[in-house]
Amino acid sequence: MAELATIARPYAEALFKASSSDLAGTAVWLDELAAIAGNAQLQQFAESPKTSVNQVFDLIAGVAKVTLPDSARNFLRTVIENGRLSVLPEMALQFRSLKNAQSGSSDAVVYSAFPIDDAVLADVATTLQARFGRKLNVKVELEPALIGGIRVVVGDEVLDTSVKARLEQMKVALTA
Repeated sequence: MAELATIARPYAEALFKASSSDLAGTAVWLDELAAIAGNAQLQQFAESPKTSVNQVFDLIAGVAKVTLPDSARNFLRTVIENGRLSVLPEMALQFRSLKNAQSGSSDAVVYSAFPIDDAVLADVATTLQARFGRKLNVKVELEPALIGGIRVVVGDEVLDTSVKARLEQMKVALTA
């Protein structure tokens, strides 16, 4: 969606410049706000003509699990006042991209059928960093449908060593 990206870019860049002293802290509260703003019911509530900016702001600030600093409150209020709440998740993605570009790292999502303990995750992260040739911010998400193994997504690159993928490869080979 190029239009959302176009709308989100100035907000993400301005926030990146304004929070250059605490990018990690900003990323935490921005991800939280983006997750909340992605809720369809909240979007519907915010778009209602009977709903005021203060009502939407108070609802989001009340639901947030992290304490919002003044900069976060100002940013959120600006986004709501300008009618850009639906674009907040895209703003968070672009902010994370700017942050990663500055630090020379990438986000990696490891999908696993089972929980991965910290020691194993550290080994996996080291192996993945060598494989992809850059520092990775690894996050684990459970996906029981994989049956076993892992699937790693780094940007537009996918490394799939799951049992499900192997079974699909066998199915294709047998039916060809």
